[in-house]
Amino acid sequence: MTEKKYPITTVGALIFNEKKEFLLVKTYKWKGKYGIPGGKIDMGETSIDALYREIKEETNLSIENATLILVQDCIFSEEFHTPKHFIFLNYSCFTHNPADIILNDEAHEYIWVDKETANQMDLNTPTKKLIEMI
Repeated sequence: MTEKKYPITTVGALIFNEKKEFLLVKTYKWKGKYGIPGGKIDMGETSIDALYREIKEETNLSIENATLILVQDCIFSEEFHTPKHFIFLNYSCFTHNPADIILNDEAHEYIWVDKETANQMDLNTPTKKLIEMI
């Protein structure tokens, strides 16, 4: 009997600062395109707990007021470094300490931007769709 495979459910967020800018990170996983920080939900973990944990692990930021704004399928995107089927739970949230960023090894660059600036950048497709929602 073959093992059945399932999509990978992840969380990520547009993190806003007091200037109403949001954080984008550049990562090799998305072939150098900008996206949002986030990651996988651990077994037994709620999606909101995973969001707070992943944001802290990837950016060192503390966040609050997380609100789910979009659920997306991302099936075998050519932009991602390996073929995967993801279900993205995309949130928006807020940080009071945008200067506290310390990136882990998953991202190599970050920028705080407004929507107009973001729309001119090399974004991965799921991030483009998310930004359209705000």
